Amino acid sequence: MKKILIAFFTLILIGCTPYTSPDRATWKNYLYGATFTDMNDVSQSAKKPIFLGSGGRTVATATIPNPELEYGDKTLNETAICLGYMSELETALYDALRRPGLSVQRVGTDVLVIMVRDAIMELNVPEISSVGDENLKTIAKILKTYDATFIEIAGYTDSMRDANAARALSTDMAERVAVYFARHGIAPSRMFIVGRGAARPIAAQDEWGRLTNRRVELRISPVR
Repeated sequence: MKKILIAFFTLILIGCTPYTSPDRATWKNYLYGATFTDMNDVSQSAKKPIFLGSGGRTVATATIPNPELEYGDKTLNETAICLGYMSELETALYDALRRPGLSVQRVGTDVLVIMVRDAIMELNVPEISSVGDENLKTIAKILKTYDATFIEIAGYTDSMRDANAARALSTDMAERVAVYFARHGIAPSRMFIVGRGAARPIAAQDEWGRLTNRRVELRISPVR
């Protein structure tokens, strides 16, 4: 009985323990197999054999075969399968992430999740917040279900005088999220990680717009 009680309270304590990023020196171990560049057609093609070799799968092998798509143009049928798969993923993310600072968008066959910094990190320190822990855990759970996808994790800052500092900060944000995902069961072989500094602002560089421009974006793409 005593052992059961100890185990019970241990589980409670573990569940209540705030998430803390591991020491930066260990990040490379968590992210072994990730690609540190933009996700595009060329980089996806180069990564696909590595991803499949590590146990990954394409959308076609992850879905139930549709007899109607067994004939006709292979490329068109493949696109139709990807659209259906990504539509399901988009719906799952949209339904689960109706929370402040998070948005889900569709971009062709890709799904884009925008997370403003305040929705995932502490206000004044570079660490995942308790709210961020909850948000990222929800996303990780869905990404584990829809695993026939590549994920670009891109960090952005607001306008900063020092471009190098902006890039370093945005890279830290992206890598910190990537490490979180790796620790929650997302294979690094799916990940593209990049820090883009103050590039591609999505809001004005005023007081409120800066809060929106400080963000991490997840672009999720089907593996064909």
